[in-house]
Amino acid sequence: MSTSPQVRAFRGMTRAGTRSVLIYRGDLLTGAVTLVIQVVLAIAVWRIVYSGRPPVNGVDGRTAVAYAAIAACLQSALLPWQFSTLPMRIHTGQIATDLTRPLGLMWQALGQNLGVLLARLPLAAAGLAAAGVVGALVLPPGGTALVLAVVAAVFGAVIAMLCNLIVSMVAFWTLEISGPLIVYRFGSSFLSGSLIPLWFMPGWLRSSIEWLPFQAQVYTPVSLYLGQTRGAEALALVGMQLVWFAVLTLLLRAVWERARHKVVVQGG
Repeated sequence: MSTSPQVRAFRGMTRAGTRSVLIYRGDLLTGAVTLVIQVVLAIAVWRIVYSGRPPVNGVDGRTAVAYAAIAACLQSALLPWQFSTLPMRIHTGQIATDLTRPLGLMWQALGQNLGVLLARLPLAAAGLAAAGVVGALVLPPGGTALVLAVVAAVFGAVIAMLCNLIVSMVAFWTLEISGPLIVYRFGSSFLSGSLIPLWFMPGWLRSSIEWLPFQAQVYTPVSLYLGQTRGAEALALVGMQLVWFAVLTLLLRAVWERARHKVVVQGG
């Protein structure tokens, strides 16, 4: 069965995004080693924190350790330092060529981001393998939890890509966005629950974070996998992911409608 030119073009952008990561094998190896060290250190810290202590907020030490390991690996795939080539292409003027292609610019950027995400999955797998070796992983409480966690992980990845692309589009106005990207990265790491699970946060702070899209990226799939969120509450978290998917899609479209009138070509 033949595919449309747009589908083939999107696949081409995905392959290009994957190659842009895999071509730098030294960086991949360094990233894998760094993630393994991060995971091992996180496991050690949480084991020390829970040493000889009873469950906190209904969460025992084994669950907290598993959460820390899985969240770190998931975050490494969803939030790379290089979100997108879009800012660079705007700065160099290559955006002018991108705008003439049959595939829309947003689909080009999303395809490239998807390729980067797929290429970084082996790094996350290396971190999970290290966590398994030191006995920090646990199995989900049942098949339903596993299915919901997988669904939530997919939606979380899509939401992360949309957020990353929206932040990258600031380059249409400022050209240099290194500062905003750094702020976004560290803010997202905290608000998504990858550093500290939301169940350990004060009630007022957790209630505020729940109104943001970041928890959908890491906290939702990991808490579902570990069985810390079940039943109607679990379905509500997945439903919130769907809501944020719709909101961020509309927001991205609105930003793009404004941004395409702000294109300034630098250089050739």
